[in-house]
Amino acid sequence: MRKSINGLGGIVQNDLRLNPYEQSLFAFGNRRKDLVKILYWDRNGFCLWQKRLERDRFPWPQDEQAVMEITADQLNWLLNGIDFRRAHSTLHYTKFG
Repeated sequence: MRKSINGLGGIVQNDLRLNPYEQSLFAFGNRRKDLVKILYWDRNGFCLWQKRLERDRFPWPQDEQAVMEITADQLNWLLNGIDFRRAHSTLHYTKFG
């Protein structure tokens, strides 16, 4: 992944049709799923944060064109290698035992 602030900002605005100046974080992953770049606007300029794993891979969506809205907790889980899309099911019971 060679793109930096200008390239990723262009993807957000032109390809995804989103406003890069929103109070949002835009996360991008490479094909090998060992690199994540996060672009965001911070009051008076863009910031680009990057994390590269030396081992393992990030649990990234299969559809490379997909846009997902996730919570701050889910982003933290993603960056820590936890696949939040495969969480345990919620169980509902009416009786104990």
